[in-house]
Amino acid sequence: MFIWTNFVVTVAQILESVLALYTWVVIASAVLTWVEPNPYNPIVRFIYSVTEPVFDWVRRHIPVFFGGIDFSPMIVIFAIIFIRQYFIPTITRLAISGLS
Repeated sequence: MFIWTNFVVTVAQILESVLALYTWVVIASAVLTWVEPNPYNPIVRFIYSVTEPVFDWVRRHIPVFFGGIDFSPMIVIFAIIFIRQYFIPTITRLAISGLS
């Protein structure tokens, strides 16, 4: 069963790394709203294409737009923090203790 445990722990570590990277992409997307970047820049297009579907989902399900300020990036970052602090360690501990 150690193979399954190692697999679950590895997937949890990869998910942790992906979420850490996505946090920085969300922050970059929020900072880009403060300036007027070139919309044809491939980096700007990539950042928007990766973050806008998530922001749109949050905007549809939670009213996070008050007084001209969009709080959806903050909600997404809070969700990522919750997943990184609670969900990933829980899965890792379950894999190590329950499947060994």
